[in-house]
Amino acid sequence: MKINYKLTLIILFFGLASYVNSPVFSQGLNSSELIKDAKKYDGKLITYAGEVIGDVMLRGEFAWVNINDGDNALGVWMSASLAKEIKFTGNYKSRGDNLEIVGVFHRACLEHGGDLDIHAQALRKLGNGRIVNQRLNQDKKNLSLILFGALFLIWILILFRRK
Repeated sequence: MKINYKLTLIILFFGLASYVNSPVFSQGLNSSELIKDAKKYDGKLITYAGEVIGDVMLRGEFAWVNINDGDNALGVWMSASLAKEIKFTGNYKSRGDNLEIVGVFHRACLEHGGDLDIHAQALRKLGNGRIVNQRLNQDKKNLSLILFGALFLIWILILFRRK
């Protein structure tokens, strides 16, 4: 059996090229590193993870999503098909989905008015969001009732003093 070395090299080259250009989930960067060293990461493929907060803002075939890693929130521009994977966004009633984003970091994106952003190429859900049940703080409730009662008594005393 004769081995075609040229064909083998071509297959190896294209296989390696497709591996290098494909999104790889690796150790991510945090927002502080990206902001501090924005020039270093500008135009580079990076990994960033955090909680989806706010709303998923659809813009035709794309969407804006804010991802908060606990220090800062960064805007992420992604295809609407990627955004469909997001079920919960963080607000006072719920915790947002935890995502890991692989995308190109832009220190001053010309396409989006010079803002710092990430253009997502892939995402991986690290954790599902959930509804947060808020319980009423009994101490605050009791203090409110006491203050309301004191205010009511002061109002009554002022009325009697005027007469």
